[in-house]
Amino acid sequence: MTKDQKNEVIGLLKEKFSQYNNFYITDTESLSVAQISNLRRTCFNKQVEMKVAKNTLIRKALENLDSEKYAGLYESLNNVTALMFSENPKDPAVILSAFRKENNGDRPTLKAAFINGDIFVGDETLVALTKIKTKNELIGEVIGLLQSPAKRVIAALLNHAENGSSATEKEVVAAAVEVAVEEAPVAEAPVAEAPAAEAAPEAAPEA
Repeated sequence: MTKDQKNEVIGLLKEKFSQYNNFYITDTESLSVAQISNLRRTCFNKQVEMKVAKNTLIRKALENLDSEKYAGLYESLNNVTALMFSENPKDPAVILSAFRKENNGDRPTLKAAFINGDIFVGDETLVALTKIKTKNELIGEVIGLLQSPAKRVIAALLNHAENGSSATEKEVVAAAVEVAVEEAPVAEAPVAEAPAAEAAPEAAPEA
């Protein structure tokens, strides 16, 4: 590969990393040509972009964009690497899990994932990534919860926070709690009765 070709690949990768807030770094080593083609087809049907590139070029693209921001990913750039770009943070995880189940294997391996600024490293994080809730799913849950008493809303949202919600989720939580409080019925203060006016004393009879 010539220098110009390398620069072209780096430029393309930079565009993809800038375009997507979510991408997965996977190891596709030992997969057959037929399996790779099947994986690409599945990704295409799910609107997930799959790109195979050399680790050195991937790292160069990330470093050119923001070396510190992506520093936690560099150690994952080894062996054969396939990148999966997606608008939906959990679609690549679901694809990988289903593909492995269908092929009775443990490939492709998840090396790392970048999800809305957060970095997940290691194949053991794959199951957790399949359970990530999207923004629309969270909003749907909140709308449903707002139809319940305020206590149930707050309890469910606190559960999200305890499980490590992202910044976007926390904003949704704060908004939902505020709405829940506003919608909660306010007890009316009892109206005090005004004291009855005293009867005026009768005038004394004239002599």
